[in-house]
Amino acid sequence: MEQLALSWEPTRRAFTVAELTDELRGLLYRNFTDIWVSGEISGTKLPASGHFYFTLKDGTAQLRCVCYRLTARYLKFKPRDGVAVLVRGRLDVYEQRGEVQMIVDLLEPQGHGALQFAFEQLKQKLAAEGLFEQARKRPLPSLPERIGIVTSPSGAVIRDILNILERRCPGRHVRIYPTPVQGEGAAGQIANGIDHFSRTRWAEVVIVARGGGSLEDLWAFNEEVVARAIAACSPPVISAVGHETDFTIADFVADLRAPTPSAAAEMVTATRQSLIDRMDAAQNKLRQAARLTLALAARRFHTVEFDPARLHRTLGRRMQRIDELDYRMRDAVRAALERRKRACETIGSRLLRLDVRLRIAGGRHRLEACESKLHQRMRLQLSHARGALGPLEAHLAQLSPLKILERGYAIVEREGKLVKAPADAPVGSDVRMRLARGELRAKVTQ
Repeated sequence: MEQLALSWEPTRRAFTVAELTDELRGLLYRNFTDIWVSGEISGTKLPASGHFYFTLKDGTAQLRCVCYRLTARYLKFKPRDGVAVLVRGRLDVYEQRGEVQMIVDLLEPQGHGALQFAFEQLKQKLAAEGLFEQARKRPLPSLPERIGIVTSPSGAVIRDILNILERRCPGRHVRIYPTPVQGEGAAGQIANGIDHFSRTRWAEVVIVARGGGSLEDLWAFNEEVVARAIAACSPPVISAVGHETDFTIADFVADLRAPTPSAAAEMVTATRQSLIDRMDAAQNKLRQAARLTLALAARRFHTVEFDPARLHRTLGRRMQRIDELDYRMRDAVRAALERRKRACETIGSRLLRLDVRLRIAGGRHRLEACESKLHQRMRLQLSHARGALGPLEAHLAQLSPLKILERGYAIVEREGKLVKAPADAPVGSDVRMRLARGELRAKVTQ
């Protein structure tokens, strides 16, 4: 019975310290690779290596933390003792002391935690819907003629973009949809600007731009309504929000992320030198392909029976084909230049017709013509009226009672009534006698 009991005794496994440490590291790596921990910083150390070492503690526990130099360079907030923070990172095992420590990737003051959690939640939601997939992102047009920009019209960002576009590739057509880029309601207006360019289909590429700032300043570009608008936009969208170290939801959804607004302007344009370089590269590739083709043809030529007549016919056909292609290329270039010339002439004539000075001169000529016609019409009507008034005036003068008074007659009135007989003015009554010039007052005595 003792031998049977001993045969069932479990086999013991003895770990070395290094093996057990590796097992613990694997366990932590599988379960604690991207976590957030809140606490208060204490014991901060910054040695010559540039790494940050500190302890994260609360009322009952503490956790060793390390932030390596490459990560610490991009921290917006440097660790300080006594500051409540929110730390993002992963857990690891430091073999030399056998301690669990946290490798810090992001460090924020405690007040920023709610926004960061909201950012992560929306990011996971949109990623699950496939809005961040590389397969749905569209390439930018090589040389876009029409560029739409959604940004604030009063900031330095729009001036930088326009200056770079004018310097690198002048003549591009640019339309700006003015909108606030931070504050209440900014996200909705940014989405409206993107929807505007999507509906009109005028722009070949759309740039959504804003300068740098804090997490709160950039929050409008972390709203779901902006992300949905970018995903639904018909032309490709470039997100140029903040500085190179700033990331927003708009950056993940956009077809291309620019580290700065100025870089976005450079992405949609090409300098004359870059075009020349591309042409030179294409020419070199063409030469290499021609050499390879000739080498392969020479190899085939040496492997078959030589036929000079056939060779001459083949070379003649190829040369004829080259001549045809050369003529076609020249015709195409001339046609393209002619189209551009006609387009420029059309635009020039339209601009000439729309010249304000010509419109003012035309208006002045029309006004002078109308004024001359008005004066002529007034003189004609006055002449007609004067001609019609003369006979009437002469006839009225003949009928006027003043003509009779001029011969020495008088008009006698009493109490406003004409006196036609002696009975109308008895003795003692006052009368008024109107003469040709003036009047007299009299009293009837007989």
